[in-house]
Amino acid sequence: MNSQGTAEYLTSIDTRSLVDKVEMNLINFFIKKEYKPGDVIPKEIELANAMGVSRTVVRESLTRLKTLGIIEAVKHKGTIIKSPDLSALLAKSMIPRMLDNSTLKDIFELRLVIEIGMADLIFHYITPEDIIELERIINIEPEKSDDVLFDIEHEIKFHGKLYEIARNETLKKFQQILLPVFNYMYDSGLVNKPIQRKTHVSHQGLVDVLKKGTPDEFRSAMRKHLENHFQRLYE
Repeated sequence: MNSQGTAEYLTSIDTRSLVDKVEMNLINFFIKKEYKPGDVIPKEIELANAMGVSRTVVRESLTRLKTLGIIEAVKHKGTIIKSPDLSALLAKSMIPRMLDNSTLKDIFELRLVIEIGMADLIFHYITPEDIIELERIINIEPEKSDDVLFDIEHEIKFHGKLYEIARNETLKKFQQILLPVFNYMYDSGLVNKPIQRKTHVSHQGLVDVLKKGTPDEFRSAMRKHLENHFQRLYE
């Protein structure tokens, strides 16, 4: 039998499971109904009858949506729409040892880009009290901290304060997620390349720019502060 033109008479098969389809159907339903966080969704039996599927299938689909943080069960109220915590979802899958090298490198780059890019937010919100707090953090760092390329404890304290100053809660949560991944890359040897030159701006140098400089100068200083990390990635 001539197989030419077979595709012309066959249609592609939808291989998604029934639960997958119901899950997507529910999300589309929530969007079309313009549900907002706090709104109560129909009961399980009503959803099952409307879609012509069993309550077991609907229940499993709703469980998936709860895991994603899209809905939650509230006592004496029912199941409501909620605003997903994006950083919490990311944290659940951010297991360094289970990520491939390409993904780890992408995450590594993401942290570098974020910290260089948030200069305008920092300058917009920073207060004299913030400067005092940053200098207090610097004062408890180890001696010769300018030579420390990466120390997870002190990086979290100093850079965490910068994220706090930026007044962006999502960025602040990302910092908590990304820094351990960043540290893992050094421990695993993935970016353990020798450095040909050592251009480095210390934490104190960054604070000096915050006192007297501009967002552009801070971006440049932060780039130099992270220079050793970039060199390990690209040289």
